[in-house]
Amino acid sequence: MNLLDGKTAIITGAASPRGLGKATAKLFAEHGARIAILDLDAAAAKAAAEELGEGHIGLACNVTDKAACEAAAQEVIDTFGQVDILVNNAGITQPLKLMDIAPENYDAVLDVNLRGTLYMSQSVIPHMRGRKTGSIVNISSVSAQRGGGIFGGPHYSAAKAGVLGLTKATARECAPDGVRANAVCPGFIATDITGGKLTDEMMEQILAGIPMARAGEASDVAGCCLFLASDLAAYVTGSEVDVNGGSLIH
Repeated sequence: MNLLDGKTAIITGAASPRGLGKATAKLFAEHGARIAILDLDAAAAKAAAEELGEGHIGLACNVTDKAACEAAAQEVIDTFGQVDILVNNAGITQPLKLMDIAPENYDAVLDVNLRGTLYMSQSVIPHMRGRKTGSIVNISSVSAQRGGGIFGGPHYSAAKAGVLGLTKATARECAPDGVRANAVCPGFIATDITGGKLTDEMMEQILAGIPMARAGEASDVAGCCLFLASDLAAYVTGSEVDVNGGSLIH
């Protein structure tokens, strides 16, 4: 059963080979969606789109630039005629302690994770409202809920907590127009974002805190995004879904 037949999805930051965005793009495409992969690197975005097969596109987009977000959204609408789903996945992290966060660190992490999510959402919402349908899926983090403690610094926790607040406010404001917004909070997932910076000892410590005793896979997060993007979640908005193997049970 294809859950996304006839749908078009924009996924930001989806060109990293082992990232959440790419796994989500792959699963969405398998379920019949046409995908627009947005990434800082135009060549990487195009290559990632080609890997999905025919009928998908890759575009360069710096999500911290509002005009770039609007231009990319317009290009997707011009190409496919519609945008049904937006996955705000673009993000960066830095493993810094509170007192080591310099102004430029704060700007970089808050801008990509939070401002980028706002700008990209603003770029598709008028179109979605006009069609009275749409699903926005924002990638937050367990770090937002538990105050870090895995990899990203306090500014990453703050940015991802900001994503939760933005998601809920977006959901509330856009619900009357048939547009849903939900957040996914991954726990520790084996992806490129940690970039081999974890020692064996750190890894052991992390796994000790996960009841399922394994790191998550990008596909674990993609499955949750698929549910939220699809009509299975037609009455789900403003929620945050935890994908963390039990490492944080509220």
